[in-house]
Amino acid sequence: MGTMQLESVQEPKYWHLRTVLSEALDQDFAVGEVLPNERELAARFGVARATLRQALEQLELEGRLQRRRGVGTTVAPPRVGVAVGSTQHSWPGEGGDGWEPVDATETLPPAAVLKSLGAEPGFDAERPVHTVRRTRVTQGQAVASELLYVPDSSVPGLPAIEAPAGPARARAVLRELQRLVLDGQDRSVELGSARADDARELDRLPGAPVLLVTTRYFTAKGTAAVSVATYRADTCRLTFGDSGDVEITHEPRVAS
Repeated sequence: MGTMQLESVQEPKYWHLRTVLSEALDQDFAVGEVLPNERELAARFGVARATLRQALEQLELEGRLQRRRGVGTTVAPPRVGVAVGSTQHSWPGEGGDGWEPVDATETLPPAAVLKSLGAEPGFDAERPVHTVRRTRVTQGQAVASELLYVPDSSVPGLPAIEAPAGPARARAVLRELQRLVLDGQDRSVELGSARADDARELDRLPGAPVLLVTTRYFTAKGTAAVSVATYRADTCRLTFGDSGDVEITHEPRVAS
């Protein structure tokens, strides 16, 4: 990228800079290459560092850039395809859904999850629930992490002493949950920011843009479990099919 000054334009300066940087990424940089630091880039384009950061944040949100610990800002590879939904409803862990169990502990769920579970008769909001952590890896890259919240009432036969922790405990919770008859599920998607623990698992910086996919699983008695999955916004693209299910599909990037 050569030294240049931005032309006077009607659109916001950071957005014009984002367009210029996007073209430079296509022409002058390879996937994985580290960009110059913010001070050097701001000087090259004659903009304030605040304007530069806005442009970089937009490109990161679009999946063009990645900010990595100890490395800096690099050119992102094309987004990978990861299926989130299917035409057939199933419990987590059934049918080779692509998730790997990591651990299972007992914790108090966040307020949003409590709201979903707390509507069920007999649910004790002060009592911890089984919390299964799972991760999803695609093409050797961690693209998502999940917390699955399961109250005791959904897994009454879970042995208290068998597999007290780790992946074995997580699989035990999933097996017990799958004994129930699944009546249905619903799913919502929103843009969020990576929490510290999710950022570590996904090799992101805390606060980086992520896609939050929340799924509620229902039986005849009500909500049996709630999943909150965090997907890297820089590597995943969400699309909605005719079935209404949510999928992440791969779309090769075409140079401008």
